[in-house]
Amino acid sequence: LDNAIEKNVKNFSDFKNKKIEEICVCLLERDRHIEIINSLKKIGAKIKLISDGDVAGAIMVSDSKYNVDIFVGIGGGPEGVIVASALDAMNCNFQGRFIFATDKDKVRAKQMGIKDLNKKYQINEIVKGDSIFCATGITSGDLINGLKKDGSNFHTETLITHKSENLVSIIHKKYISK
Repeated sequence: LDNAIEKNVKNFSDFKNKKIEEICVCLLERDRHIEIINSLKKIGAKIKLISDGDVAGAIMVSDSKYNVDIFVGIGGGPEGVIVASALDAMNCNFQGRFIFATDKDKVRAKQMGIKDLNKKYQINEIVKGDSIFCATGITSGDLINGLKKDGSNFHTETLITHKSENLVSIIHKKYISK
């Protein structure tokens, strides 16, 4: 988080022994990300823009089948905690920092016990101890399929992680109407 995106992509490409042009960075297609997108284009990194689903987008770094190496973006705190919980069970990395839009937000954060408003949080500071993450697809995306109707039956997919059980699984469930 302390480096420019260009530096982070370069560092990652060196670490993975891949060319920058082979690194895929995923982020939400939002006006607030224009500078990041332009920087990625300038260095030639692959860009995967998503219209929504930042939690799913971030989780895609967990498996090479999604072809996403890095997820970046400015998003909400609750989403960051949710993502950190899933990624922690998948042995992935995560860093986050609060961005406060107003002084009221800063006051609220201090009331909640946050002393350093500029602190960079590592995954082990966000997720302490055991964690469980579950997400059931309502609409289909890259990560999991959405709810499907087959006659009078319904099919769902749920991604579940449980850190202490080393569980990362997609559960397929069929609901039979009676």
